[in-house]
Amino acid sequence: MPAPAERPRRSCCPVACTLDLLGDRWTLLVVRDLFRGVDRYSAFARSPEGIATNILADRLDDLVANGIAERFVPTGQKRARYRLTDAGRELEPLLRAVADWGLKHISGTEAKLAPQPK
Repeated sequence: MPAPAERPRRSCCPVACTLDLLGDRWTLLVVRDLFRGVDRYSAFARSPEGIATNILADRLDDLVANGIAERFVPTGQKRARYRLTDAGRELEPLLRAVADWGLKHISGTEAKLAPQPK
């Protein structure tokens, strides 16, 4: 996968490069929602974490630009949807590991990775 076009790399370290792409406070939450079946902009905006619409648009654009998600318009519809690419789906073990760690070490957390109603 190519490096983000607009951002220079801090180093060639794969951890640093992955964090540059996924390490802000919102990107993995958008990926989480994609795994839950959220595919419309309006549904992402209703996330319980309250992501601002300008940040949401930026994160979706970054995920698409970096090959983690794709934007598509289903036949016969006018509004775009989003879905994970193969590379995006490969993030599932990482997301599960983060969730498992949080469940173990942060009291009051609960896993809700079930698909969301559309």
